[in-house]
Amino acid sequence: ENMNEPIEEFFERLTRGDPDRLLRRGEGTLRIDLTSGTTTERWFITMQGGNVSVSHRNAKADSVIRTSKDQFEGMVTGKVNAMSAALRGLVSLEGDPSLQVLFQRALPGPPSNATGRGATATGRRT
Repeated sequence: ENMNEPIEEFFERLTRGDPDRLLRRGEGTLRIDLTSGTTTERWFITMQGGNVSVSHRNAKADSVIRTSKDQFEGMVTGKVNAMSAALRGLVSLEGDPSLQVLFQRALPGPPSNATGRGATATGRRT
């Protein structure tokens, strides 16, 4: 049972060209620290010249988003609103806010508008 699937899929989508290619407009690095019990899983996003790459580097980033793995899974599946989670103190943000805003826009909306499903697939299957 892969508990990681929604998160893995989300980051894979980002590198393939996220729904609106939003992150391609960004320049900089964003690290996402996901805590689960005593372990921290890190996702390191580099946005440079219209390219987005993702790794698990633990390096200094322009911007850091910290939250629990459960919360983040809720965000990437559209069940949790990133903004309200941040306001409730469930997500901590450090560094460059413009990268966080871009990232937040790349997150899916609530599952109710599931019509967007087909839209992401148009001509992207290689």
